[in-house]
Amino acid sequence: MAKTASPAAKTPPAADFEQSLDELEQLVAKMEGGQQSLDESLASFERGIGLYRHCQQALEQAELRVRLLLDPEAPDRAEPFEPEH
Repeated sequence: MAKTASPAAKTPPAADFEQSLDELEQLVAKMEGGQQSLDESLASFERGIGLYRHCQQALEQAELRVRLLLDPEAPDRAEPFEPEH
């Protein structure tokens, strides 16, 4: 019996991160607008916390992948990436 993949499983991690970040930015804009009821604001805040945690986890996983690529034998000793200014 073949298993069907969930829609989230088909979304590439970078696209999923971007979608989550976009939704988080929209929630913040709504909340800053001050037009939501208390219940709506609380629901938006709760959703925002979940999106923030999801984004943070995705960034941590990306950092780990970069460390593994820089030094696969000892990722803990890999130098952090410093962008040019």
